[in-house]
Parts: sequence; C-alpha cells; structure tokens
Amino acid sequence: MTGTTRRLSEQEQHAWRSFVRMQDKLVGRLGREVQAESGLSTADCGVLVHLTEVLEGRLRVLELAKAVAWEKGRMSHHINRMAKRGLVVREDCPTDARVAFVAVTTAGREALAMAAPRHAEAVRRLFIDPLTPAELTMPAQTYDRIIERLLRGCP
Repeated sequence: MTGTTRRLSEQEQHAWRSFVRMQDKLVGRLGREVQAESGLSTADCGVLVHLTEVLEGRLRVLELAKAVAWEKGRMSHHINRMAKRGLVVREDCPTDARVAFVAVTTAGREALAMAAPRHAEAVRRLFIDPLTPAELTMPAQTYDRIIERLLRGCP
C-alpha cells in the first residue's frame, strides 16, 4: 500500500467498534437460541435458505459456496456434516463429472420450516423491537450501500 494511512477519527472508531460488537453479540445470540430450539446452526440455516429459495432446491457446490461467501473447502466439509444428518444430499452431474450439486432433502425443508418462526421471533425481539421504524430505515439503507460497494469490487 502506498501513501499515508488514513486513521479513523474517534467518531469513526466508535461507530466501527459498536457495529462489530453489536454484530458479534447479535449473531452469536441468535445462533445459540435457534440452535438450542431447532438443532440447526446459523451455517445450516444459511445453506438451507439458499437451497430452498431456488426452484429445484439444488445448486452447484461452487454456486452455493459463493452465495454464502465461503471457500470451497469449508462448504464441502459443512455439506458432508449436513448430509450425515439427512438435511441435504450430494448429487453428481450426469453431463460433467467435475460438477457436483447439493440438494435440500424433505428433512432439511422441515427442519428449516420449524426453525424459521423461532428465528423470526428472536430477530424481532433482539433487533427489530428496540428500534423505531425510522431507526430501522437508516441501517438498512446504509448496509445496502456498503454491500453494493463491496459487490462492485470497490476498494
């Protein structure tokens, strides 16, 4: 990196640290609550949500890894663990031996359907209820802008 490093101001540092702390605590708490009640981890839910949102309920392993922002190795290990629990199955591609698919099973759909109301209730209690409608709008707009910038590949 060339040039001078732009240090964070006190206000910027506070905003960043508050965001990271809130995210860590919120995601951790949500994950613990949902897993205790449903047996699904946050990672399981993320995989199952992506699979159930596509028409056939299946995606290429690499597409799924990209959707959840994981590396191929992590995805492969997690899919193996989920397959042992009957939540997903691996499928070979009949036309290309280099391609593998992951498909959600009936058990995976049922597990997600049982976890979803608990997750929604926890999100409401921990994230939505403490905020006013106006306060909800600002972070959504802000996070969308940051996500868009990241997806464009901006530095």
